[in-house]
Amino acid sequence: MKKVLLKIGGMSCSACSIGLEKFLKKQDGISNAVVNLVMNNASIEYDENKLDINKLGILIKKAGFESLGIDDLKLEEKKSKLQSYKLIVISILALIVLYISMAHMIKLPIFSFLDKSINPIIFSSVLGVLTLFVMLACGDILKNGIKNLIHRTPNMDTLVTLGVISSYLYSVYATIMIIIGKIEYVNKLYFESAAVILFFIKIGKYIEGKNKDKTKEALKELMTITPNKATILDNGVEKSVTIDEIKRDDIVICKPGEKIAVDGEIIDGVTHIDESFITGESIPVKREKGSNVIAGSINFDGTIKYKAKKIGKESTISEIVRLVTNATNTKAPIARMADNISSYFVPIIIIIACISFIIWMIVSMDFAVAINRFVTILVVACPCSLGLATPLAIVVASGICSKKGILVKSSEVLENAHKVKTVVFDKTGTLTNGTLSLSKIYNYSNIDEEEILKIVASIENKSLHPIAKALVDYALKKKIKIEEIREFKEIPGYGVKAKYKNEIYLLGNKKLMLENQIKIDNEEDELSLSKDGNSILFVAKENQIIALIGLKDTLKDNVKSVVKSLKNNKVEVVMLTGDNEVTANLIADEINIDNVIANVKPKEKSEHIKRLKEKGLVMMCGDGINDSVSLVEADIGVSVSNGTDIAINSSDVVLMNDNIEKINDLIYISKRTLKNIKENLFWAFFYNVCMVPIAIGLFEPFGISINPMMASFAMTISSLTVVLNVLRLKRIDTKHKT
Repeated sequence: MKKVLLKIGGMSCSACSIGLEKFLKKQDGISNAVVNLVMNNASIEYDENKLDINKLGILIKKAGFESLGIDDLKLEEKKSKLQSYKLIVISILALIVLYISMAHMIKLPIFSFLDKSINPIIFSSVLGVLTLFVMLACGDILKNGIKNLIHRTPNMDTLVTLGVISSYLYSVYATIMIIIGKIEYVNKLYFESAAVILFFIKIGKYIEGKNKDKTKEALKELMTITPNKATILDNGVEKSVTIDEIKRDDIVICKPGEKIAVDGEIIDGVTHIDESFITGESIPVKREKGSNVIAGSINFDGTIKYKAKKIGKESTISEIVRLVTNATNTKAPIARMADNISSYFVPIIIIIACISFIIWMIVSMDFAVAINRFVTILVVACPCSLGLATPLAIVVASGICSKKGILVKSSEVLENAHKVKTVVFDKTGTLTNGTLSLSKIYNYSNIDEEEILKIVASIENKSLHPIAKALVDYALKKKIKIEEIREFKEIPGYGVKAKYKNEIYLLGNKKLMLENQIKIDNEEDELSLSKDGNSILFVAKENQIIALIGLKDTLKDNVKSVVKSLKNNKVEVVMLTGDNEVTANLIADEINIDNVIANVKPKEKSEHIKRLKEKGLVMMCGDGINDSVSLVEADIGVSVSNGTDIAINSSDVVLMNDNIEKINDLIYISKRTLKNIKENLFWAFFYNVCMVPIAIGLFEPFGISINPMMASFAMTISSLTVVLNVLRLKRIDTKHKT
């Protein structure tokens, strides 16, 4: 199976996207299809032995739409000058029709030959011709409406088309009656209704399109964040090239103030880099030889050379865009509910309009009155706002998450995250930094602490043991000079023995001390370090212990506040770890986690997740590798990442900067997004519940009624209300979560 993302032309409402999606899913060779109304694209999974992109295009055309080729998100449809001019022409013609039709009602001046009381034939004929021009200019709406009716997937355009053509054909009939002498038909013309309905629909679509574009700003920012050019070393000479010219393993030079061009690894130089666009953290981070750099990040204060590692579609930015786009191309349960309603809504409205037409014909015995009701019902009930309610909110929320370093792979996550009852954390690498750090030194000699560290780091620099690496890293961080050691011996399972400045040192565990008959007097300090979860390094000089060094995996900076915040929101917090119970409980006590499950093998973790799911939705946060099974088993799998390899298939969410505080942000954004979607759906339904009965004429005895022109205006306002409400999401401030 192959997957492709195609740009689709001709979609105007949820019924369009639902109809196309259903049509594609029925086709032989297509295993799945998701059509996105907001992004105007279709994600199609198909058998490449049966279909190709050209054949998919033919199928899409058969369904009444147009395939515009592969959508790489850089080929967004833009309003051309021709389209803008067409909108101006439509507006002018529609307003002229409206003026000619209504001028006499408000006593505005008009040419006598266009006065309906003086020249009714010219009056009706001119209106007919001008309205025909408006209809031709809006041919895309009418064409789509007819096609979708033929393919039995009626949509918003179908309702408008039926209303407009009905109004126009009846008005043509009335014009013929006027020509043969029945002048009374001059008061039964609805040319202006047809013209003004199309005018409002076009204006509404234009404004709606502009506002929909605003919801894609986060994606556009991601797509344009990398520089256009970069400097590479070509045979030792600096050369300016475009991004597309950079090849893997090229040496790229980045100077202060410039952006990193492609993902790579620093081979020379030290600098601070602003990676806020991808991590959500505003403080520049130090990067030096061996560090990875990400395309689009800003080099602050040093010149560096780095080797290009990931280019084009392999880059972190491309992967982020793909994940965010995929999130908008999945459907949340609430969106599927709205889609199901929309799929029945349009046929039901057509039936209601037809029944209303028949009843009004019987009651009034006036075809003009009946057709007026028919057209008004069709126009006022367009399900535009219903179709926009969910997908627009998902696009905006996905963009907000990506800006904050939260990559959400599906819209279900955005809908469900706030429902989470239990958050399960792996310990190592998630709650803790995952590496040993020096926590405490007991010094029993007259040598100062820095000198002891210098001796220890110089000796351990010869070892590959994790404790040795932690001590060397600590010394380098403190800028302690490491001396060269010549006489060095590693004793497996015990420690090391070395000569430093002609004196013999033993560094290792308690067994090494006892093996060499070195007296241990400081058992209280040893016990204290052990109770605090430390690994202990004994340091002995010439058969006498001079120091005890405690090392342990330290907590991440904000872990305590994250746990506290989750518990305040009545979310149960669980630690699930393969580490021993003593160490796990020490960490849990420090950060106030009550439920600890320790000594668990990776395969056993998923069983515990299953049991926890019985209480409600479970979110699992782990490193995405050892926890892959439990991440998949959880309702929402959250993987921490270092920001350079984000393709972690087992998780639903990737935290780009290892900051688990983003879990609280995700829950808050989810809460606000679902609230926004519910508001949108409420107003969309409320609008139809109110307007359809009025359009039918049920409230006419109370003096409440609308005509087709007002119906088209009301429908446009309904859609704009939803769009503007969605744009409020862009003001979400996760620093003030409530």
